[in-house]
Amino acid sequence: MNAGAEARWWVRSRDWFAVTALFKHPLGLPVPHTALIPRRKDELGRSLQEFVGENFLQEDIIRDRIAAATISQRIGRWLSDPAHARRVVDEAADVAAIGLGKVRDEHIADLVTEALVPRFREEPISPLLGGLLGEMVRDDLHHGLVDLALEELHEWLVHNPETVAEILGERAPWWTPTRLNDAVTSRIHLELVRWVGDIRDDPRHHARQALDSMLAQLSTDLLEDPETQARTERLKERLLDHPQVIASSISLWNALRRALLTSLSDPEGAVRQRLMVELSHFAGRLEAEEELRWRLDGIAADVAVFAVDRYGSELTAVITHTIERWDGKEAARRIELHVGRDLQFIRINGTIVGGLVGVLIHSASVLIS
Repeated sequence: MNAGAEARWWVRSRDWFAVTALFKHPLGLPVPHTALIPRRKDELGRSLQEFVGENFLQEDIIRDRIAAATISQRIGRWLSDPAHARRVVDEAADVAAIGLGKVRDEHIADLVTEALVPRFREEPISPLLGGLLGEMVRDDLHHGLVDLALEELHEWLVHNPETVAEILGERAPWWTPTRLNDAVTSRIHLELVRWVGDIRDDPRHHARQALDSMLAQLSTDLLEDPETQARTERLKERLLDHPQVIASSISLWNALRRALLTSLSDPEGAVRQRLMVELSHFAGRLEAEEELRWRLDGIAADVAVFAVDRYGSELTAVITHTIERWDGKEAARRIELHVGRDLQFIRINGTIVGGLVGVLIHSASVLIS
């Protein structure tokens, strides 16, 4: 064998040994510093974990990558397509319907008894009612409710004279003649209809002003009078202790759920249409308002940094835990199969380089000789 052939053989052997020694003992011989991956896979896993944590899960890197990704701008462009917005609405509606279907009556009962009722017991209700009632009186918000009540009461009085006569007759003296009782009750009914009609038609009627004054005084008493506050708190306790509270809460929830499910199941329902309008408006803002995109990208970066700071070690620990569970030989086999194509190129490159070295050595030996 000439010097060039020997050099080529030596280089190819060296490459074969170096590559093979990473994954197994060459020729099955326990040569020191061979089969590195099977023997040191746990150390390699920990090193890989530290490498990922130190070089990828850093705040500056995360913020730079999120800023470069322009997430909000991409979302805005994607949502500007009506088909994409419709897809989001459909998915959200399906998820919401599934979630609503999972809530059972006992869940609502537990929420009311274990969360809401104890909280209502702790919170004084008098200041809340007093402040709310005072705002309503100052802004005349109660006038619409008063108008509705007067209209309904007037209609009821007009169409139910027999009921009014019966109620008044029960309180008439037993010794009065029937004809006199009928005449009196008929007159009282007529005057009631006229009086309620006058109050309904006159926004400045003295009865309305008296009601405004009474409500204003009640608001003040709820805020300042200890006796009124104590009576209100006792009434609150009685209401909270009543069994109908839970039954009414469940009925209210079921009615709301039925209405939502009906609207969500209709592709042209009010809920879906409103969601489409809001998504289109939001997409337009994302495309047009740079400040909004910057703010949302900043929020996304803050969330990512928080998640990495809080759970980054757990995320990178998955690498170590996974590799530790692998059998040494199995890990070597998996890695070798994954990079097998590159290993062949390494061997080919070694052959080429070995051949070139052999040619150079042979040429040098010829020239010297």
